[in-house]
Amino acid sequence: MKDDKLIDDFDEKASQDGRGSSEQEAQEPVEAAEQQETPEAEQPGDYLADLQRERAEFSNYKKRIEKERSLWGDAIKGDLALSLLPVLDDFDRAVENMPEDGTGKDWVNGILLIHRKLQQQLEALGVEEISAVGEEFDPALHEAVTHEESADHEPHQVIGVVRKGYRLGDKILRPALVRVAS
Repeated sequence: MKDDKLIDDFDEKASQDGRGSSEQEAQEPVEAAEQQETPEAEQPGDYLADLQRERAEFSNYKKRIEKERSLWGDAIKGDLALSLLPVLDDFDRAVENMPEDGTGKDWVNGILLIHRKLQQQLEALGVEEISAVGEEFDPALHEAVTHEESADHEPHQVIGVVRKGYRLGDKILRPALVRVAS
């Protein structure tokens, strides 16, 4: 009983101080919060514009990634082909300098088969030999090693190839080393 009196006294003092816990006072902050201005709800058109913008950004992202992959693939193909060209040069020299008494032997046929397979693999990558003999000298495709007098050729015409040149699509992997008529 004594406790009830203490609680009643406390409630009475609190209401006199303005700190009471009446229901009306408890609801006032809730009503005040509800009455505060809330931002207007976004319109469905805003959601549609956001969605369209995100779709466009994603589409551009996919295109950019695909282009980068393609460029990386081309670079890797070029590096691989460039590293195999000295091997192909060695096979070309071996075939050109093959002794006549070796023709028809099994090991010679094996070497020729390997040479053809290497050429086919490079062609499958898109590697093409740059034509040179009889062509007009083009500094973008050819690298002149010597200039020689020749009555059989016009000036600035390629008269011989020292080392073959190759391209991959539009990219020159290695220019042809050539002899040029003066």
